[in-house]
Amino acid sequence: MSFRVVSGGVVHTVPMDLRRVLNANPKLLATWQDLTPLARNEWICWVLWPKKAETRSQHIQRLQSELREGKRRPCCWLGC
Repeated sequence: MSFRVVSGGVVHTVPMDLRRVLNANPKLLATWQDLTPLARNEWICWVLWPKKAETRSQHIQRLQSELREGKRRPCCWLGC
């Protein structure tokens, strides 16, 4: 699999597990790239927040579905 450039946020870089998911889906990656750096930062922070790997995986799954639905920021997230 060839990796494309995945833009990070204002403070955070994209973690490898999220980078793999975005690279596996060109349409999702295009949506990600269209987000503002601040919005990407919020998503990244929201994915990094959980301590359990299972919860983090659930956050990545939810990120995918919410971006597909057109949501630009994680719901109810106060930010980092």
